[in-house]
Amino acid sequence: MEKGLIEKTGKPLEHWIKVVKKTKIEKHKAIIDFLKSEHGFTYGFANFVSLKARAADAASFDADDLLGMQYKGKENLLPIYEKLIKVVSKFGKDITITPKKSAVSLIRKKQFALIKPATKTRIDLGLKIKDKPTTDRLENSGPFGTMCTHRVKLSSVDEVDKELTDWLKEAYQRAE
Repeated sequence: MEKGLIEKTGKPLEHWIKVVKKTKIEKHKAIIDFLKSEHGFTYGFANFVSLKARAADAASFDADDLLGMQYKGKENLLPIYEKLIKVVSKFGKDITITPKKSAVSLIRKKQFALIKPATKTRIDLGLKIKDKPTTDRLENSGPFGTMCTHRVKLSSVDEVDKELTDWLKEAYQRAE
């Protein structure tokens, strides 16, 4: 993609990341729309630059900063997050915990879960468990879209129970 971007625009990826940063646009789709309308990008190249620009943005913060920003004003949710991490950490040493701007990805060989403080009173836990039927508690992915297949809404530490742990473990096991 980088080589194609240079061929198509005459400018390297770093140039386009700087262009995006100057706009102060943060949303993925808004960046794509900007690059398409203002610079004549195709969707593919706009999507590529947007992803790289946003990743570079997140990379400028360390994990603690990213978590701090996610839970600012939502500190009451941190015990839920910490319990989820404690539970998942027991599954194996092959898990990568990757804080991003608005969520934390849990990755084995593939992402298997996403922890996102959704409101001031709720964490949304996204899980990737293909072909698993939904229930009242194990909902469809909702705002996670294709990143996850299911979502569980968590408002208290007590909700990180055996049922939830089993779903997390199933997602982890399928991500090999």
